Amino acid sequence: MASEGEILLTIFLKHDQGKNLGEINARLDETGFWKEFPPKGIDVVSWYVMMGIGRVVTLRVPGHRLREVNLAIERCAWGAFATEFYPTYDFRSVWEQIKEKSH
Repeated sequence: MASEGEILLTIFLKHDQGKNLGEINARLDETGFWKEFPPKGIDVVSWYVMMGIGRVVTLRVPGHRLREVNLAIERCAWGAFATEFYPTYDFRSVWEQIKEKSH
């Protein structure tokens, strides 16, 4: 869950299907993606590979650092991935309460 002043941000890093995995990884190495993303101090909540799509990363981001995340993506991920951003919140506890009440 995000604390006061933080957001959860889910980022779809969609594979450029015009490139094979070796080409995608070479681009990420060339741009310093693994060093620069996410920016230092930004917490990775989850990082999944979605087969046929790419990678889905959820970050916990202090609101005032949102620009840093965007710049890291623009500098390091473009050319390997198309990107989509989604503000996210944790619904699990709400779902659990609803489920408990429905029994």
